[in-house]
Amino acid sequence: MGAGPAGLTAALELLNTTDIVPIVLEKSTYMGGISRTLNYKGNRIDLGGHRFFSKSDRVMDWWLRVLPIEAGAESDAHIAYHGATRQLRSDGQPDSSGRPDPARHDRVMLVRNRKSRIYFLGRFFDYPISLSKDTLVKLGFGRTVRIGFSYLWSALRPIRDVQTLEQFFINRFGKELYLTFFKEYTEKVWGVPCSEISAEWGAQRIKGLSITATVMHYIRKQFRRKSDLSQKSTETSLIEKFLYPKYGPGQMWEEVARQVRLKGGEILTGLNATKLHFDGDRVTSVTAVDAETGRSRVFKGDYFFSTLPINELVRSMERRTPAHVQEISDGLLYRDFITVGLLLKKLKIKEPGSKNQLIADNWIYIQEPNVIAGRLQIFNNWSTYLVADPDTVWIGVEYFCYETDDIWKLSDAEMSALAQKELHRIGIIDEADVLDSTVHRMPKTYPAYFGTYARFGELRSYLDKIENLFLVGRNGMHKYNNQDHSMLTAMTAVENIAEGRLDKSNIWDVNTEMEYHETRETAGEEAEKQVPEPVKV
Repeated sequence: MGAGPAGLTAALELLNTTDIVPIVLEKSTYMGGISRTLNYKGNRIDLGGHRFFSKSDRVMDWWLRVLPIEAGAESDAHIAYHGATRQLRSDGQPDSSGRPDPARHDRVMLVRNRKSRIYFLGRFFDYPISLSKDTLVKLGFGRTVRIGFSYLWSALRPIRDVQTLEQFFINRFGKELYLTFFKEYTEKVWGVPCSEISAEWGAQRIKGLSITATVMHYIRKQFRRKSDLSQKSTETSLIEKFLYPKYGPGQMWEEVARQVRLKGGEILTGLNATKLHFDGDRVTSVTAVDAETGRSRVFKGDYFFSTLPINELVRSMERRTPAHVQEISDGLLYRDFITVGLLLKKLKIKEPGSKNQLIADNWIYIQEPNVIAGRLQIFNNWSTYLVADPDTVWIGVEYFCYETDDIWKLSDAEMSALAQKELHRIGIIDEADVLDSTVHRMPKTYPAYFGTYARFGELRSYLDKIENLFLVGRNGMHKYNNQDHSMLTAMTAVENIAEGRLDKSNIWDVNTEMEYHETRETAGEEAEKQVPEPVKV
């Protein structure tokens, strides 16, 4: 149920490693879930921004089997990731290295440089915070001193029983830096105070990021001899290179869907799973409703994978659900997402010392307190192939909200006007330079770590007892996973089926305060790459 990264990964893994034939039911007409690519008049929108980077060799190899890495952008010596050459598959007429040329071939992964900054008080600050001379000058002497002493205080007297995201941030960065760069933006994203959000969000999303990690990354960078795409020793938030499909993330999942169908799997779109039928503790079938005709169809199966939001899944169960389980399920919350695509003649903000050069950022965090917009993507810098006319600038202005908020109910014209006015007000664009716009709303984009989430373990315990039901993916598990972690949950679930394993704890352990680790061979030899195993920190 669901043709996002987890659902499609499960389908392809089943076809490649078992004799089970998958049937994928997708409510929409597109592949990829929130990892889709939206095409508006030849200008493509990446909903939320999807870097293709993982410290899991298994995931990196998997991606590169589907879309091979580009030729020409960098020499082989600069691509140290071991799978980049081992797993190549050519498309059409590759060059002598065996890699496709993006100018001539479509099925290709680009190597991209990562750059993101914070826009605060009309100035740019590196993100993650670099503590460079430029940053310190912009912060000012007084604030810099306060940040330093605040961090030392937190390092010497950390909060012991960390329960909230606010406590997590203060321990990692000190109170002053938290108040300067983290509090307002995070609360803009989630719509609630950081003191009401579980620390588990921080443990999953930025578990290895701290002032110490940032400083050490900067020092190592000064002595680095070559760029290593694997970036094994780099905290995920600090990576400097990533892979990206020529036409955005949806291209990956459209290609995976094509392979699933070629190998004998079925993918049916426009079908909304509405009822799960049971025999004891086993699911026997699912009823899905056709969005166009309103007719119901019943699909029987031996195993069922759900990427549905958990509250929708529980409501769909045709059996008596314990009151406490229903209460927790109904109390799970989600943050919704709006992207306004703006086609522009140019941006007002420029690279230092340049009059016309487009800034190099992939995305910008908008920290300004007088606007609702939370983040800005510059699609030209993800891939030039996302933009129909290279002489224009194609951006995505992102808003975080609830479906019940007034902003969600604005018309497309009103939403577009709001985005234009806000960016004009803070000096990023001139409204007169807007050529066209489009608006896309995405419900249930971010599973929230508040509401009834504190009792989630009770709900999980109940669902894990349903022997042949596997919850995978971001919404399927109510975990704010990255794309690679969602894929790993699906891969692990398929392995459990193949091995006859009934315990599902290893699925839930993916990205649960985990560190990736590898077993190393003797010095001078290449490391023997293993599937990452979660370890508690």
